[in-house]
Amino acid sequence: MPISETTHCRLRCVLPFKAAPVEVGLLRSAAAKQLARWGMPAAVDEAEVIVTELATNVVKHVGDGSAATLVLEWRNDRLRLEVHDRSPALPSRRKAESYEECGRGLHLVAGLAIDWGVVLTAAGKAVWCEVPLSSGTGCRRIERAVEALERYQGAGNGAGWHGRSRDTNLDKSAVELIADLLHWTAARGHDPDDILDRAQMYYEAEADVA
Repeated sequence: MPISETTHCRLRCVLPFKAAPVEVGLLRSAAAKQLARWGMPAAVDEAEVIVTELATNVVKHVGDGSAATLVLEWRNDRLRLEVHDRSPALPSRRKAESYEECGRGLHLVAGLAIDWGVVLTAAGKAVWCEVPLSSGTGCRRIERAVEALERYQGAGNGAGWHGRSRDTNLDKSAVELIADLLHWTAARGHDPDDILDRAQMYYEAEADVA
């Protein structure tokens, strides 16, 4: 089950998985769905390739059935992907002319990412990379919206949610928040329909620019 959290200017999702060929496709799909929930479909293609290569390397070089974890983190204009496993052995990007499978995977990762590396952890190691994202108004608005919904949801029920239940409840909180804002505008003498129309116009104008 994915574990999601939101902190200042950061969205983070943790996806534990078992290193096995059948799990790689499931992990790739889970990562794509999470990015879609965050509103960043433009990063899905690159992320799917990176997730596939890094998870496949764990299967091949750490062992089939090994416990591992994928971490997705969106901070400002970058998407960071980390794959943690329990082996301290550090991989290396082999020369392109040899083009062995492990080297091929890391060459693909390096080609798609603006930065990447490997670090030792208390449990083993983590291979990480960062993919550039648009830093335009749309991304900043999505970040602010998620933070606002997290606070709104927490104020409403006093409890945190994780995984699919979190996403479902964020959707519900978005509807409730919009309804409350319409009540607020009506109480101040404004027309709720006019507010909705103006918000839709802003959204469509920014979506066209993006």
